[in-house]
Amino acid sequence: ARYYGCGLVRPDLLLGMRVLDLGSGSGRDCYLLSQLVGEQGYVLGVDMTEEQLAVADRHLEWHRQKFGFAKSNVEFRKGYIEHLDQLGLEENSFDIIVSNCVINLSPDKEAVLREAYRLLKPGGELYFSDVYADRRVPAELVKDKVLYGECLSGALYWNDFLNLAKRAGFPDPRLVEDRPLAIENQQILARIGHIAFFSATYRLFKLDGLESHCEDYGQAVVYRGGIAHAEHRFQLDKHHLLEKGRIFPVCGNSYRMLHESRFNPYFDFFGNTDTHYGIFEGCGSTLPFDKTVQQPASGGCC
Repeated sequence: ARYYGCGLVRPDLLLGMRVLDLGSGSGRDCYLLSQLVGEQGYVLGVDMTEEQLAVADRHLEWHRQKFGFAKSNVEFRKGYIEHLDQLGLEENSFDIIVSNCVINLSPDKEAVLREAYRLLKPGGELYFSDVYADRRVPAELVKDKVLYGECLSGALYWNDFLNLAKRAGFPDPRLVEDRPLAIENQQILARIGHIAFFSATYRLFKLDGLESHCEDYGQAVVYRGGIAHAEHRFQLDKHHLLEKGRIFPVCGNSYRMLHESRFNPYFDFFGNTDTHYGIFEGCGSTLPFDKTVQQPASGGCC
């Protein structure tokens, strides 16, 4: 089977969760996630390609037996990720929605984000990897089939993505990790000019009333440990690496992301929002990605 993706998109604490994979392809990520959510969890993959879905369905029973489950916890449905409302899915029914370098290919990215918000439970999150640009991709390049196949022509300008996310109900998107894409194909380089592309993972929490900026209320959290594969340090996002047992000052939004989500039992919380101390130091609005890293990703994300 052909595989298109950036590697497994996997947030922490998946056991028992209901997970939706947007653009699930041949089911590779879904089957990995199905083992992580366990027999009591559930994974639904949505894809528009019959060929990919046929491959995914053929391996349902093999994975059920391999994982030792009494019944399969995976399902696949044909559909378009910008039209999830046509699949009869219940609102507020998923703990986590993931996507692996697929949203950039959608012609209506705002609809994808809006539907993700509708389907997430309060406190749930959209956790996904995709390709972004440091400026808007010109219209003639958006229509370029070669660049589309490399997952470049559909890349959103990072600030346009942030605005789309906010309109869809996610006022504070959090960047988890990023890396520049090293474009080595000279033909593609000649077409894109000075546009810089990045592969990035974001997490978007569904929490009513999150503020548009990081506001300081003098709050703090302490990571108690206990999360698998993050026993000593837990990474909320690129700027929040929380060491076990250490008091970590946080803005009001970060406090709520931990307090009102599945991460709550693993933290101690201090403070409230009675007193406002202004903007949280270091809350900026410049390019969020690092343009220089020691080992940039080679080629496209797909």
